[in-house]
Amino acid sequence: MRKALRWLLSFVLVIGTVATAGAATAAESGGGTDTTDIKDRILAIPGMKLVQEKPYEGYRYFVLTYTQPVDHRHPAKGTFEQRVTLLHKDTSRPTVFFTGGYNVSTNPSRSEPTRIVDGNQVSMEYRFFTPSRPQPADWSKLTIWQAASDQHRIFTALKRIYSKKWLATGGSKGGMTATYFERFYPDDMDGVVAYVAPNDVVNHEDSAYDRFFERVGTKECRDRLNAVQREALVRRAPLEKKFQEWADANGTTFTTIGSLDKAYEATVLDYVWGFWQYSLLADCDGIPAAATASDQEIYDSVDTISGFSAYTDQGLATYQPYYYQAGTQLGAPTIKLPHLGNLSRYGYQPPRNFVPRDIAMRFEPSAMRDIDNWVRRHANQMMFVYGQNDPWGAEPFRLGHGARDSHVYVAPGANHGANVAGLVPDQQAKATARILSWAGVAPEAVRKDATKAKPLSPFDAQLDRQKLERRQTLRP
Repeated sequence: MRKALRWLLSFVLVIGTVATAGAATAAESGGGTDTTDIKDRILAIPGMKLVQEKPYEGYRYFVLTYTQPVDHRHPAKGTFEQRVTLLHKDTSRPTVFFTGGYNVSTNPSRSEPTRIVDGNQVSMEYRFFTPSRPQPADWSKLTIWQAASDQHRIFTALKRIYSKKWLATGGSKGGMTATYFERFYPDDMDGVVAYVAPNDVVNHEDSAYDRFFERVGTKECRDRLNAVQREALVRRAPLEKKFQEWADANGTTFTTIGSLDKAYEATVLDYVWGFWQYSLLADCDGIPAAATASDQEIYDSVDTISGFSAYTDQGLATYQPYYYQAGTQLGAPTIKLPHLGNLSRYGYQPPRNFVPRDIAMRFEPSAMRDIDNWVRRHANQMMFVYGQNDPWGAEPFRLGHGARDSHVYVAPGANHGANVAGLVPDQQAKATARILSWAGVAPEAVRKDATKAKPLSPFDAQLDRQKLERRQTLRP
């Protein structure tokens, strides 16, 4: 992530698509004793509107909007429509509240905890990501507390229907979101599973990232990546000419960041981080040898890993809310790049460079310190899962003496797509057992012996296919 931007892992922990066909009887009725159609029960909630229903075998899937206050402290000062999706299985099952921290997908998907507990899944679009943006947009209302309050209202509304246990989950910025939700509304969820959630506590202290890049993978791979990154700046003139030709052909502009040169360098500086975020050590074999590579090979490698469209006005527009938050509360990691010498003209550019200047930004250093302090002292039934080779895990959440039934796991060799299934076998079983227990659905055999824990729902190649969505520029 570019200062946090690059770090912005775009990892939306979306997992696949559901197979089509008619919904099961339980899904149709909603389960339990209320025989009212589940759609009618959902739409009876004040402010809930149906956009589309997509029936799937064993489930019903709804795309909805829910009316939210722009400012939860002053609800009378305007509202906006927030997109929400609901993968309904049965009201007798637990429910997982998922968010990726960005736009919500309107195609059915099932997060890993949803499969583990064989439950329902509610997914929320993060406020200010279009179309869930107030008009006019008062950007001062884009805060982690306001977003947590969005989740709290959705949970409160749906808990009347889905009365069993609830878990919050999400990956990357979604994992951060689930953590912040727990901090501000600790009585809502029965457990939290936060995947690859960065924790940039002190924004100007990023030496942990420097240490990470000094030892990640192998020296051979690190040297290979550093050489391509350096060569891309040595050959700045001919490669920027290619970039300009591409920009002219696609009608892209650079008003927000200020120039094509700044956009080019920002993309190049994302290169090493982007490789480790999205790729595995084995993928290093596909990195060109900088000394003998052609201009086109260097350009293509940077484009594939970082994405030259990322810092255009058009590329920045979608993720403007993220950059705003990175520059006001979340923070943005910066790393030293000694192998570049004096070739870098701008260094890691701050989030301020990626948000239009007419939007005011002021950083609040206390926001992440408060979250970190709360997790260390008060985490209860929270789980954090990281990837060993994921840069975003260099500054993870840590648990203190006040934490209860909470856990931090690291998946060996994994990137930003790390999950419970990627843990070593004994940790995988223990983590699965805790998730089942928190959701209130652990079988008797698992309660007696955690090593017997496994997901309650069978794996489905479509529904559970993990997709690590590359958002060219690095965001969590």
